[in-house]
Amino acid sequence: MRPENHSSMSEFLLLGLPIPPEQQGMFFALFLGMYLTTVLGNLLIILLVRLDSRLHTPMYFFLSHLALTDISFASITVPKMLMNMQTQCQSITYSGCILQVFFIALFGSLDSFLFTVMAYDRYVAICHPLHYISIMRDEVCILLVVGCWLSSCAQAFLHTLLVNQLSFCAGTIIPHFFCDLAVVLKSSCSDTSLNEQLLFAEGGLVFLMSVSGILGSYTRMAVIILKVPSLKRISKALSTCGSHLFVVFLYYGTIAGVYFFSSSSKFKEKDVIASVLYMTVTPMLNPFIYSLRNNDMKCALQKIFRTKDTPRMKSIPLSWARMGLVK
Repeated sequence: MRPENHSSMSEFLLLGLPIPPEQQGMFFALFLGMYLTTVLGNLLIILLVRLDSRLHTPMYFFLSHLALTDISFASITVPKMLMNMQTQCQSITYSGCILQVFFIALFGSLDSFLFTVMAYDRYVAICHPLHYISIMRDEVCILLVVGCWLSSCAQAFLHTLLVNQLSFCAGTIIPHFFCDLAVVLKSSCSDTSLNEQLLFAEGGLVFLMSVSGILGSYTRMAVIILKVPSLKRISKALSTCGSHLFVVFLYYGTIAGVYFFSSSSKFKEKDVIASVLYMTVTPMLNPFIYSLRNNDMKCALQKIFRTKDTPRMKSIPLSWARMGLVK
């Protein structure tokens, strides 16, 4: 096939998920249910944080932005995948593919930065509780979130501009269910060495910085928590951190498996499965692990539905010790 530049390309062909035809209906219902759970659950988080003044704290401020990111992250790919499964039409326009590349890079980086910021917030609350309010002021929280958005946008623009300069052969087939940056680069007919070096170097830097920040924060928290003689408090703290770290390692582990530790230049089915995990499963788990198991969120939900006979919480500032480490 002869190479064509981006201006003459009209569409790509997505191979989609490796699902047998007789199981398409079952998986369509499964992914539709997961997507609706992701959207409704994370919208509920945003609504509760917005409406309940008791949740106007740094923890829930960051959590609401993470919920928005998870909704956007899933909405980039899952609706298109469901439409392709239903219509049996696997094509995607060139502009649609480029937009997927941009927004996946944007919200993927934003997720990483928000995970790190949330870990830092927990570190300050547990290791410096007396100075928590002065350190995590409103303007500081806003500055941290703005920094996350600006850094993610810069990274996404850089990758997208370089991808837009590549040439693709007529009838290009992308062996995935969305336009993943690494797969798009492998499908190009032109030299992608610069793109791949940037992806590895810049993506690896973000990966290492985020993971190092999260692990460093949790290590310091563990040291402080283990100094407390209360076994109940330690057990509660380990349970809370374990759930958070499980989602973090699930997210980073699948990304590392796809982008850094793939054993072959050819895209494999296991990479598609790993992509499904961080594209659909991880955003869906956010409402359950971070919020719906939290007593403050439950109280806010009861307030929304005006549940009677529910004891009102005292109107005092919420501390991290009460939110995460003690009942």
